[in-house]
Amino acid sequence: MIVLGIDPGTANTGYGVVERRCGRLYALDGGVITTRPEAPTQIRLAAIHRRVSELLDEYLVKVLSMEDIFFGKNAGSAFAVGQARGVVMLAAGQRRLDVVSYTPQQVKHAVCGSGRAEKDQVARMVQSLLSLDAPPHPEHAADALAIAICHINGAPHAAAVAQSRAVPGASEPEPTGDVEVHDRRMRA
Repeated sequence: MIVLGIDPGTANTGYGVVERRCGRLYALDGGVITTRPEAPTQIRLAAIHRRVSELLDEYLVKVLSMEDIFFGKNAGSAFAVGQARGVVMLAAGQRRLDVVSYTPQQVKHAVCGSGRAEKDQVARMVQSLLSLDAPPHPEHAADALAIAICHINGAPHAAAVAQSRAVPGASEPEPTGDVEVHDRRMRA
């Protein structure tokens, strides 16, 4: 399984590509998509979308996992993160990939065993779990790798829970995921 983890933001979007192979985790890629603050928002969002699309295609990602929006005191910051999340979800939706979100506490708990772990502790655990020579840097890349690890380590459990909820013999129609779009244009 190959997962792309995303730590979304308009200025800096962290990404981490992690693969589980034969019970081990491998970091395939990680970094930060940085946009210029003076660029118009639509150009910054287009750059994030373009790079995420490249990563999804290059690594044949099966699932995209990202951090939920943390709404603190700064609504403007939360709005910018929401915009970045939107273009990331668009890239995944264009490829019909599953998108899952995790709170910062869920990610920290999955990687460190505590939802209150500090940033440097998360980076050191990511280093250990992925057998890296040094903690990943910058911070957004470390967070994105942690988000991917969170999903990969939780995926077998989630599949087992979903399987246990299945009712034997019950058949439900398969959702197509398609959305009907109506284009209504004004006629002169």
